[in-house]
Amino acid sequence: MKITIIALGTRGDVQPYVALGLGLKAAGHDVRLASINVFEKFVSSQGLNFASLGGISQEFGERVQAVKNRSTLAFHGLLGRVSWWRIFASGFERLLSNYWDVCQGAEAIVYSQLAFPAYHIAEKLRLPCFAAYTHPITRTRAFPYALYTSNFHLDSNFNWLTYICEEQICWQFTRKKINQWRRATLSLPPIPLTGIYPQQQQQQMPILYCYSPAVIPKPTDWPDWAHITGYWFLDRSPNWQPPGELIHFLESGSPPIYIGFGSRNDYNPDAMTELVLSALAKTGQRCILLTGQGGLGNTNLPDNILKIESVPFDWLFPQVAGVIHHGGAGTMAAALRAGVPSFVTPFAADQPFWGEQVAKLGAGYPPIPGKKLTVEGLVAAIEALTNDERMKARALALGEKIRSEDGVARAVELFHRYLPSYKG
Repeated sequence: MKITIIALGTRGDVQPYVALGLGLKAAGHDVRLASINVFEKFVSSQGLNFASLGGISQEFGERVQAVKNRSTLAFHGLLGRVSWWRIFASGFERLLSNYWDVCQGAEAIVYSQLAFPAYHIAEKLRLPCFAAYTHPITRTRAFPYALYTSNFHLDSNFNWLTYICEEQICWQFTRKKINQWRRATLSLPPIPLTGIYPQQQQQQMPILYCYSPAVIPKPTDWPDWAHITGYWFLDRSPNWQPPGELIHFLESGSPPIYIGFGSRNDYNPDAMTELVLSALAKTGQRCILLTGQGGLGNTNLPDNILKIESVPFDWLFPQVAGVIHHGGAGTMAAALRAGVPSFVTPFAADQPFWGEQVAKLGAGYPPIPGKKLTVEGLVAAIEALTNDERMKARALALGEKIRSEDGVARAVELFHRYLPSYKG
């Protein structure tokens, strides 16, 4: 079967879909992964066919950065989500055309959160369609939508409303363009003012969530067709070899902590590096410091700190004492699987949600937003990661549960289960 997977976002957002694609390919399918141009080399190097959704325009990038510069936590909460969807909808027409192109010849479609127009294409082409998400978006009273987390306890009705709020913000900013596209290109009737959620519920469209039920158990008010499969991990190439300098550093003392902030580039790396170095000086802790894209400043460091540009997390994290990061879903998953405690200093999107969830499980230190992080706060987090034996034990136990799961295999199994009876 010819399957098109559409995934948008950062490298950490796209990587799980590459793992899923490889699982479907191993099951005998012809898989094509569609994303923006910057990921073409990465996807192709993994042995998957790549389809281009184009690039990110300079104007779009500048508008995103302007919102980030104004926000304490960009694109988080009601006002942040309104800003995000206003920007995203501004360049929507070009994406819609590209979505249509990459789905031609497909016999089934799998799409990520930001690739939701694929649902309409599947309706037009009468194809099996699977939503595949990295954080919960199915309505529940158990907890709020991942981008509406707060320090206040919300009652179950308010939790439920956060999902409706996000659905409607997304739909109302894209509704006019989606419906014009449905009429003019797809020859389909327009979607009502209430959006597509009621239609998807009636169809019982399968949803695959690529995180562990040990991290977020399935809520009791979720429908049967929403499935938590376990993480979709993409491990390092078997040909990868660690640099000698890194091996020597790991072997020359106690396990270091890892500090890195992924692809975030909405903060001052030099100021953050100064803060990190001050905290490390106070604790005397050995550290591996990521200085790659969106990482920390590339400055001269003392002997107890090693700077690296990149390293496979599945190799490094089992050898460190703790992981300090931005809370991206991919980094969070790798730290959890390694069985080491985390401290999250979130900058945007669903990062606070993952940081808070791990802290609630006792496997990490409570998150502090990146723009509120101080030397004292980072010192306290480092000391907790390295000295809190209960936290370390809980992280270790959680890692054992996650390593016992095979999220890709479970997702492939569900894909095959739904195919014969799919109501497309």
